[in-house]
Amino acid sequence: MIAAALPIQEKHRRTGLAFWMERVLEECDRASVDFAPDPVHDLRVAMRRCRSMADGLMAIDPDRAWKRMKKAGRNLFRSLGDLRDLQVMQEWVHHLDSPQDPVTSKLLQALALRESQKKRDAAEALSQFDRKQWRHWTRTLPRRARRMRPGSVVFKHLALERWLAAYDLHRRALRSRSQTAWHQLRIGVKRFRYIVENFLPEQHDAWSNDLKALQDWLGEVHDLDVLWATAEELQVFPDVVSRGHWHSRISEERARRVGKYRSETLGRRGLWQVWRVQLPDKKQTMHAAEQRLKLWASFLDPDFRHSTHVAKLALEIYDGLGAHADSADGISADHNRDLLRLAAWMHDVGRSRGEKAHHKASLRLIQNLSPPLGANAVTLHQTAIIARYHRGALPRAAHACLRGLDPAEKNNIVRLAGILRLADAFDAERDGRIHQVEVGHKNAAVVISAQGYSPRDRLAEDIAAGRHLLELAIRRPILVKSMPVSHRSAHGIPRRLRSKRGLRIVPAGTQQLVTRSQ
Repeated sequence: MIAAALPIQEKHRRTGLAFWMERVLEECDRASVDFAPDPVHDLRVAMRRCRSMADGLMAIDPDRAWKRMKKAGRNLFRSLGDLRDLQVMQEWVHHLDSPQDPVTSKLLQALALRESQKKRDAAEALSQFDRKQWRHWTRTLPRRARRMRPGSVVFKHLALERWLAAYDLHRRALRSRSQTAWHQLRIGVKRFRYIVENFLPEQHDAWSNDLKALQDWLGEVHDLDVLWATAEELQVFPDVVSRGHWHSRISEERARRVGKYRSETLGRRGLWQVWRVQLPDKKQTMHAAEQRLKLWASFLDPDFRHSTHVAKLALEIYDGLGAHADSADGISADHNRDLLRLAAWMHDVGRSRGEKAHHKASLRLIQNLSPPLGANAVTLHQTAIIARYHRGALPRAAHACLRGLDPAEKNNIVRLAGILRLADAFDAERDGRIHQVEVGHKNAAVVISAQGYSPRDRLAEDIAAGRHLLELAIRRPILVKSMPVSHRSAHGIPRRLRSKRGLRIVPAGTQQLVTRSQ
């Protein structure tokens, strides 16, 4: 058993961000000797791994160090890319060479001259590469990366975004057949492959050979296009016959690789369809988008445990209010619950920018987010406004974030903001003292029974202030009292008051509403 486990452990160790960031520093030393083809290739592979991981992780983790790391290696990576293109072209010339071809030596001499210049450029770029800063990132960034579990629904969601982008490029390339379209497809496949390779180990084990084959074929198509363009630019052809001969050979090699790509990707059993089946469907995509936003908030919120607890309390209040929490314009209760849950998870992200007016900072941060697949800009905008009013001044018509909203939408947002503000007040001390709330009705008032509440401690003052916005929104007074001991249980709801669907079944003759456990 031990012998069988070792290769897996070694494989895991050799695929992490820390391994590849250390590898960059090692390959820098190897490449700096003479910038030979193999060390240049290995350094580019190591840097590409780090940059592709940063590209995936920065879509989830808002820490600016990811972008700085990518920027730090950009000049060196590009310089090595230019050099590598020339080295690959020389390999192709030797592959396409025929005896006593007058073009070969002339083309190789011109490429060798350019290679010398590109080696000097690469040496200069390497000397400017800040290895000390990179070494610092090898200690800090892998720790952040470990907070995101490979193979999770969040990375499958990110892979689906890359799949959709690449598949769109696939269809464009087949339709237009232009060099530009095939080049863009190569980049799209590469980005999809890197997400799978770095973050979806199970899918990578199944797809790696096919993904590599597609990328290799598309890469060779690009290499041949660049070779032909370079040969034309250098004017190495002595006559029309020689030019036609080389064009025919390059076109033949190119067509062979395009044919291989088409044969593996077209039809219902093509690779694109095989990969799509194992990525999230529509329902899973919406759930994954929520989880991705939740993970994003957890990186920014210094006390995310408080926010998740507030989300639980907010949903208990919403469900308990029933019709009083629902809007009158046809917005579904499920949509409102989603808005409220997202706003509760994200309401304190602004604290990452400082405590002062952090609710306004939360508004800006959420509004500036690019909606992940399965979400939309309208939902994020509404979520941002709800989060903004969890504290501070009450909503007013003059506030910029409320302009442009129709009255029904505005009333719905204010109602949800009132629920969030009250739920946040229940955990104002951030100690989880209020474990559970139940909502009932008595005459014209809403009665909230809170487990762990006492009207004589300081928290009661925060709750008294926190309920005001919701009272205005539902136009009913709210009374808060301690939950009777007989109503409490280890899981928050007594077993005798549960149904099979998780609803509290209230005995006939009472005025309490049904509430749903989270």
